[in-house]
Amino acid sequence: MSMLRVASINSALLALAAALCASAASAPAVGLGGMVSAAHPLATEVGVSILEKDGNAFDAAVAVAAALNVVEPQNSGAGGFGIILIYNAAARQVRVLNASGRIPKSAAPDLFRPPTPDYLENRRGPKTITAPVNVRAWEELSKRYGRLAWATLFEPAIRLAGEGFILPAPIDAEAFQRFPDHARRIYGKDGRPLRAGERLVQKDLAASLRLIADEGPSALHGGRLGKLIDAELRRAGSFVRLDDIASSKAEWWQPIDIDYRGYRVVTASPPANSFTALIRMGILSQWDLRSPGAGSADYLHRFAEVTQHAEWCRLRYAADPDIERPPLDHLLSAAYWKEQAGRVDPRRASEFVSPWSAANDSPNTTHFVVADRHGNIVSATQTIGNTFGARVMAPGTGIWLNDSLYYCTFEPKGNPMDVHPGRRKLNSNTPTFVLKDGRPWIAIGAAGGHTIPQTVPQVLIDMIDFGMDIQAALAAPRIAFVSLDNILQVEDSVPAAVRDELAARGRKLSVVPSIGRLHGLAITYDDQGRPARFQGGADPRGAGLAKGSD
Repeated sequence: MSMLRVASINSALLALAAALCASAASAPAVGLGGMVSAAHPLATEVGVSILEKDGNAFDAAVAVAAALNVVEPQNSGAGGFGIILIYNAAARQVRVLNASGRIPKSAAPDLFRPPTPDYLENRRGPKTITAPVNVRAWEELSKRYGRLAWATLFEPAIRLAGEGFILPAPIDAEAFQRFPDHARRIYGKDGRPLRAGERLVQKDLAASLRLIADEGPSALHGGRLGKLIDAELRRAGSFVRLDDIASSKAEWWQPIDIDYRGYRVVTASPPANSFTALIRMGILSQWDLRSPGAGSADYLHRFAEVTQHAEWCRLRYAADPDIERPPLDHLLSAAYWKEQAGRVDPRRASEFVSPWSAANDSPNTTHFVVADRHGNIVSATQTIGNTFGARVMAPGTGIWLNDSLYYCTFEPKGNPMDVHPGRRKLNSNTPTFVLKDGRPWIAIGAAGGHTIPQTVPQVLIDMIDFGMDIQAALAAPRIAFVSLDNILQVEDSVPAAVRDELAARGRKLSVVPSIGRLHGLAITYDDQGRPARFQGGADPRGAGLAKGSD
């Protein structure tokens, strides 16, 4: 096919992509006609090919999402959920497409906590599945804003799945042990998981994507695929039924935003927990961060204090807005930011007292950004939860089902992030735009569970306050507060002297190799306000690729 010949995808192409990724670690990718940055080079190539076939950013986003389902089956796909932020250039409008879905109506919350004997087992596997929503979101992008035919957008993914591709990394061995037998035959060889350099062929997934391409989302949401999944979920003991799958939908919401040093920072509104990213930036706006400097102990200490407080806000205020609205007028006000900044001791870490226990965390998510020559932008975070989700796949479908409820906070009973049957599912996905002079300048987002609304502000501050370009900001060292363990994670790239100073101020540190994986782009405009140049970045902590279109 002209967009992408899967037959030519081999070790040489992946080696070339790896070389491009290595060079991207020091300089942004550049394009004059658009930009794509995704967590796998092949998905990026698919998105660029769509742009070069006169598709727009919304077309390319659907194609990239479908391709990521194939090349990163452990992280996202048709069986998952997510949040998408879009900019419609014609209307100069930012919108949020929330595809997180709802908790099954038949869910039994007490099965996830004592005294249920197997409550810990229930927190993994079939009982954590919620109805998938991602394909509904892809439909919304294509139907409302796309230019190319729906079926065309799936051709690259279908060929990648059917003909296969070379794995850049091995299939996770721990997850493989919990795969059903039919999935082991797909992802394994001679009883062991496939290794890096071996070819992964997913013919069942290719057939499912073909059905979705030919019949539309109804093939999954109530049709043949939905019925196969329903039968497997009944057998496995899931709460999800065909009616849940058929009725699940992606919902359009208005975004939320703040002013940060004259820039408009826009992100997803509740039920997403993205508001905590804005709390962090708002409080940090009370100081001139250029004086302590990027990466300094003084700056990182302040960020640690602020990010710890914002985590408390997430635990206290996150909720389905139909039930209880987070008090954003207060949390995103200058008065609140000034008050909280005044409570920070510049020389000593404060004590974290959680309103209740924190939820689990996982880095297994994906994020991608796409911009086209017209200035349309998509920033999308999608996931199936943990690695390969609930490790449940209906035979013959090739579609992994999510373990969304794994991320609930099960205790104390009845807290806002408990398993509330029928309520909207909450998550920390934080697709974000920064607007300058009324036009999008930066589009960014992250994988990394509850670290997402912590890593996104760090990258934005590196660009706005410290003048870094998109790639340098993505590569810069990071920290993250983990409320579950009351520790501050610090990447090992943070100098030892800085780590020692943070510890001396009372921080309990955990040195880790990496925190999160982000992808982003930046746009400059000509005198008439038209996009003139695109820069893209891919997080060097992953194997993704940013590539421009001319």
